[in-house]
Amino acid sequence: MPQTMGLLGKKIGMTRVYTVEGRAVGVTVIEAGPCVVLQKKTVAKEGYNAIQIGYGSKKESRLTKPMAGHVKAAGKGGFYHIKEFRVADPDQYEVGQEIQITDLFKVGDLIDISGTVKGRGFQGVVKRHGFKGGRMTHGSMFHRAPGSIGCSAWPSRVVKGRRMPGQMGGNLITKKNAIVMDIRPEQNVLLVKGPVPGSPATVLQLFSK
Repeated sequence: MPQTMGLLGKKIGMTRVYTVEGRAVGVTVIEAGPCVVLQKKTVAKEGYNAIQIGYGSKKESRLTKPMAGHVKAAGKGGFYHIKEFRVADPDQYEVGQEIQITDLFKVGDLIDISGTVKGRGFQGVVKRHGFKGGRMTHGSMFHRAPGSIGCSAWPSRVVKGRRMPGQMGGNLITKKNAIVMDIRPEQNVLLVKGPVPGSPATVLQLFSK
């Protein structure tokens, strides 16, 4: 497992920024943190080293009793989202500590961002896999169909892994090496180059390198 600390955040949307040379660059605006350390896990007790953090304040009246007891030690109320990050040394952190953007990231860093892709429902092979399709001319009778999918004589079956129509989106993916273009700590916001998975308000996991 990768041992790298990270933050939870929320995708706000996209905009553009201008470089020193005057070139426009599309960026994604992410509200990241602050996150609160809820628990430290160690090899001696749990069998691995990790830090559990919470993000998104939640009224204590909305917490179940087990969760209220779990977050009580941090003293920062409840949270909608809780996530563990593997770390080499959990003793660097204290329960109740707030982790800010500037504690982990700086402008120019390469970070990994995980999020849930927009759900697109059941789609055909042209949209799902980028198949070319057939001619659109009159009388073609073959426009967006997948075509032949199996083998006749041998092995007389559809080979496993064949690209077919099916459910598209709704899965967790990770964008690797996204460039941090700007950080605005007073707003808990960072800007990363290009798009990231999900629609606005999607909860993201940001991993430091």
